[in-house]
Amino acid sequence: MERRNFLKGAAALSTLGLVSPVWSETKSAKQPAVSASSQWRRFVMTQTYNLKVPEGSEGKVNLWVPVPENTDFQQLVNLSFSGNYQKAVLNANNRYGAKMLFVTWPDSEGKLELKVEMTIETRDWEVLKQNKLADWQLPEQDAVIPDTIQPWLKATPHIAIDGVVKETAHKIIGNEKSPLKQARLIHDWVSSNMHRDESVIGCGTGDVGEILKTGKLGGKCTDINSVFVALCRAAGIPAREMFGIRLGATHKLADYSKKAFGSADAQGVAKISGGQHCRAMFWLAGFGWVPADPADVTKMRLAEKQENDSPAVKAVNDYLFGNWEMNWVGFNFGRDFALSPEAEQGDVNNLGYPYAEVDGDPLNFYDPATFSYDYVSVERR
Repeated sequence: MERRNFLKGAAALSTLGLVSPVWSETKSAKQPAVSASSQWRRFVMTQTYNLKVPEGSEGKVNLWVPVPENTDFQQLVNLSFSGNYQKAVLNANNRYGAKMLFVTWPDSEGKLELKVEMTIETRDWEVLKQNKLADWQLPEQDAVIPDTIQPWLKATPHIAIDGVVKETAHKIIGNEKSPLKQARLIHDWVSSNMHRDESVIGCGTGDVGEILKTGKLGGKCTDINSVFVALCRAAGIPAREMFGIRLGATHKLADYSKKAFGSADAQGVAKISGGQHCRAMFWLAGFGWVPADPADVTKMRLAEKQENDSPAVKAVNDYLFGNWEMNWVGFNFGRDFALSPEAEQGDVNNLGYPYAEVDGDPLNFYDPATFSYDYVSVERR
């Protein structure tokens, strides 16, 4: 993919600067095929940073904050930021075009403050619920995967697609030839054979080769949905993760779990500092991208102490293959890539969390209190 700027002449701001970029002028990579509802939800997500320097570290401070991608199922309506930083720059200069806000302070002395406010509109992405694939068949002609989709068939350091991954994919799909049915077989295998492990830090590392090689099929959303992505790629189906965060209460899955899919208080306020969540999607020739989320099936099963054969688990599994309820926002699809400017620690696994370094020493982004940051989302009704 080409490197690109989504804000030419990106803002270099002085202390306590404030900017609201004109997002309508920015263009992203080709968007997913979408069968979205007409009902939009609006959320205001406020991120407050007061960075804490690791003991023994001192020097220049750099912070990278992920910014949502614009798609047909989500729009970043407005973004503003302020703080006592030296410079703040919006850019997408990386091989995935992942948008981010880069903020820097010249030294680690004193307070390191930043406040970011994002207004986001979302609508449910429901390909199968709206029966959009009822007549889909693999095109007899023109089934060539475009160059823009080819990267989603390739391996990365955390997404192995050969060896045990390919062997597992072939065992799952057997003689099935339809990519849509193959993806469903893989989704069901992942959701029923993997389990959510609450002891895993954050969303997990999603090291698919290690997970399948050891046979320890536990983890969190990045682990589980990355296995789905890698198995799809090994079977020849383009697939990718989308890293993001839950914004508010579930409406459509609340009957199955009050805890697994996102919640908020009666005023629509949700404390989401630990709400990061990774989802997945796969691509069909002649149609486009289709959503999936086997990880949330495992989360619901654990939260509600259910088994695979319970009607509730089956209903959730059916919904989460081909549909996303958008009480969540996706940031980007980046995996194993270099930030801009490059971090001293090298490539990041993904950018679902904020990332910061003090003279090259990383802060613990898995722990909001240690980092520190606080995220609050309010749904506007």
